[in-house]
Amino acid sequence: MESFNSRDLAMQAQKKILSRMASKSLAHMLIDDTTSEILDELYRVSKEFTKNRAESQKVLKNLIKVALKIGVLYKHNKFSAEELALAEDFKKKLHQGAMTAISFYEVEFTFDKQVMAEILRESRDMLLRLVQSHLTPKSHGRISHVFDHFGD
Repeated sequence: MESFNSRDLAMQAQKKILSRMASKSLAHMLIDDTTSEILDELYRVSKEFTKNRAESQKVLKNLIKVALKIGVLYKHNKFSAEELALAEDFKKKLHQGAMTAISFYEVEFTFDKQVMAEILRESRDMLLRLVQSHLTPKSHGRISHVFDHFGD
């Protein structure tokens, strides 16, 4: 007998809709001003580094899609206690990366590409473990694309 769960169906629909509609304008509607400014700055840095507007837009679109899907999973309490602990570790690792980037910016001649690349690699691996059983391989590819892009 097949079980039907409208809650799971609604969550799948939300994830599907969000993946189809992910764009900077949608992100601006769904996220706060600070996060929006961070995304704008990431786009600017990516575009400046790659000299490729389309690639920078694709990276940000993938970032937005994944972030919104993870938000839907969190809203629907789909993460176990262990996964929530992993999410907290991921949050700390991202914070460490942000603080490291700020330090590199504020103190001349201290930038170490290997340090940032390692932080981004560890962050990517944590996030992939977090969503392994919740998102599709296509979403896993998006996560890798975003972290690999900024890790280069």
